[in-house]
Amino acid sequence: MWVYEKKLQYPVNIKKPDPRMAQIICAQIGGPDGELTAAMRYLNQRYAMPTDKIKGLLTDIGTEELAHLEMVSAIVFQLTRDLSEEDLKKYGFDKYFVDHTTGIYPASASGVPFTAAYFQSKGDAFADLTEDLAAEQKARATYDNILRLADDPDVIDPIRYLRQREVVHFQRFGEAMRMVQDKMNAKNFYACNPSFDKNCMKRK
Repeated sequence: MWVYEKKLQYPVNIKKPDPRMAQIICAQIGGPDGELTAAMRYLNQRYAMPTDKIKGLLTDIGTEELAHLEMVSAIVFQLTRDLSEEDLKKYGFDKYFVDHTTGIYPASASGVPFTAAYFQSKGDAFADLTEDLAAEQKARATYDNILRLADDPDVIDPIRYLRQREVVHFQRFGEAMRMVQDKMNAKNFYACNPSFDKNCMKRK
C-alpha cells in the first residue's frame, strides 16, 4: 500500500525560465541514469533479494526515486513556464516543443526516449546490488555534470539535494552488499552465488 503525501520531498521554487537547463535536466527524468530508471530497477529487483531487510531497502529507495522523479519533473516544468516563441528557438527547445509542447516526457538530454533496456533485474543479489552501486555513482556523476552547467541558485539548490541522496543510496547499497557477503566464507573474495556454485564457499 502506497501513501502519497501531496508535497515534494524537497522544495522546488524556480523563478526564472531557462529552456537550456530544462533540456539538460531532462536527463534525470528519462535518461539511462535517471530517476525513472532507478525506480524501476529497484522496485523490480527487490523480489529476489535474500532477506526482508534488503527487500525493504530496495522498496524504500525505489519509492524515494519516484519522489525524485517528481522533483526533477517539477524543475523542468518550472524552467519551461511561460516561454516565448523566441526563447523556444533561441535555446533549441523548439524540437522538444513540437513533439511535447512543454509537457513532461521521459527522455534523455539528447532526446532518446526512456527504455527498460536501461536497467537490469537479474534475480541474483550480487549481480543486482553491484549494478545498483554503479547506478548510484552514475546518477551522482550526472548531477555533478548538471551542477557544472547551472548558474541559477534556485536550480542548484534542489539539484545538490538530489545529488546528496545518490551518495546516501550508494552507502545503503554498500551495506546491503556487505550483508550478502557476510553469509559467505571470509576468505572468499570472489562474489558468486553459493546456491548455484557449491564450491563458492570453499574458494580461497
